[in-house]
Amino acid sequence: MRLNIEHKTWYAYEHQVKLSTQYLRLTPQNSVHQQILSWDLDLPCEATRTLDAYGNVLHVLTLDTPHQQLEIAARGVVEILDDGEYSPDPESILSPLVFLRATPLTLPDAAIRDFAQRYWHAEKPLASLEKLMDELLLKMPYQPGSTQVSDTAAKVFAAGSGVCQDHSHVFLACCRSLGIPARYVSGYLYTDNVEHVATHAWVEAWLDGSWHSFDITNNTRSTRQHLRLAVGVDYLDACPVRGMRLGGGGEDMLAMAAVQQVHAQQ
Repeated sequence: MRLNIEHKTWYAYEHQVKLSTQYLRLTPQNSVHQQILSWDLDLPCEATRTLDAYGNVLHVLTLDTPHQQLEIAARGVVEILDDGEYSPDPESILSPLVFLRATPLTLPDAAIRDFAQRYWHAEKPLASLEKLMDELLLKMPYQPGSTQVSDTAAKVFAAGSGVCQDHSHVFLACCRSLGIPARYVSGYLYTDNVEHVATHAWVEAWLDGSWHSFDITNNTRSTRQHLRLAVGVDYLDACPVRGMRLGGGGEDMLAMAAVQQVHAQQ
């Protein structure tokens, strides 16, 4: 499957910003799952490109002149190469044990630990996590606008609804409470479901020497319609755009992402 992606983020500030820095994880990489045919960033000035601690492509964009608006855009074409039931990661220099670490967003409380244990069978780890994914979506139906990006796994689990970020954080909390390394994945999703936005998040869990994908929101382990951008211990490590600024007062932010299938010419 060949996908065309366009992603734009606009910021408008109440007053002039004196200085701002944006950390952009908006550039996917080639893998056994995806081949990048073209990819471009449209930025107001040149950004520094590097790799972060998790191996993600990171662009650091610094504007050191006063500004009241900011626009960031990414676009490209990607070929999805396989059905993506698991995601081999042979070039990772990090031990999977790094992804056992709980964070403020993924700290399991007693309710989450009890929920994870209820469906865990050590002799059937993969089947157990599949069942856990099924039950988590039943307990937390997808409901846009029901949560905030700063909400913790414990908070959204108690509330009983959420979006892909919330599903991923709770699933991470469950996995880590069971001693299973698991990481947050950010990216894009091609879907005909108009309720689901194109930017997406899912989880990879380390079992039997491989990273296995779990898209809780769509109740699937297949990532044949997914484009992988970045990984981390939670949303804050892998989100496409994250920044800080000096001055500016209040702000308005608008994001737009579109993923379309490119059909081969006859």
